[in-house]
Amino acid sequence: MNRSPYFVTDVMSSPVVAVDEGAPFKEIVETMARWKVSALPVLDGEDHVVGVVSAADLLPKEEFRGSVPTRLEQMHRLTDLAKAASTTAGQLMTRPAITVPGEAPLAQAARSMAVNRVKRLPVVDAAGRLKGVVSRSDLLKVFLRPDNDLAVEVRRDIVQRLFPGEEVQVRVHGGVVTLDGPPADTRLVPLAESLVRAVAGVVDVAWDLSGGKETAGESASLTDAP
Repeated sequence: MNRSPYFVTDVMSSPVVAVDEGAPFKEIVETMARWKVSALPVLDGEDHVVGVVSAADLLPKEEFRGSVPTRLEQMHRLTDLAKAASTTAGQLMTRPAITVPGEAPLAQAARSMAVNRVKRLPVVDAAGRLKGVVSRSDLLKVFLRPDNDLAVEVRRDIVQRLFPGEEVQVRVHGGVVTLDGPPADTRLVPLAESLVRAVAGVVDVAWDLSGGKETAGESASLTDAP
């Protein structure tokens, strides 16, 4: 991989299993069990994502089985009581669905998951049609990038542009980028650190202004860079 996988489409899972609004309760449970997932996008007749049905939406059916809800439960759990009586995906689903565009940066997907307290998001195209699903674990795939790939990208896209002709070296170990050697203009150091930190897969960044030793296969000086 020669570039940072900045976008959701680079890490999402596709194709993805989904159900339509008319899918019956038991079919939903069977689909979740078969595909080992805890939530399913719900689609209309044109593959637009109209909601998401999760295990949490299904559990009231079991919770209120054979029991008479108290008056307090009736007052404060109207939604759960309604779902306990529901039988199709369209009745059970949570709407509107929280989705993310395929061209969205990974940071946007991560923020959406955190703010909405969800573990995965349906990925949609410009028309709202389902293209895939991105999960928390998918967003972590960027940290599997080899150290050498990170070194190449940092050297080519950042160091060569900010410090042309200078002996600034790039070392990467475990996703941590170290820039070796004092640049001619130290005012550029904060900018360089910010740009390196933004590279997908970088865990941390540091400067060794005294100059460091290269690690074979993971660093190179600007004079050796292609």
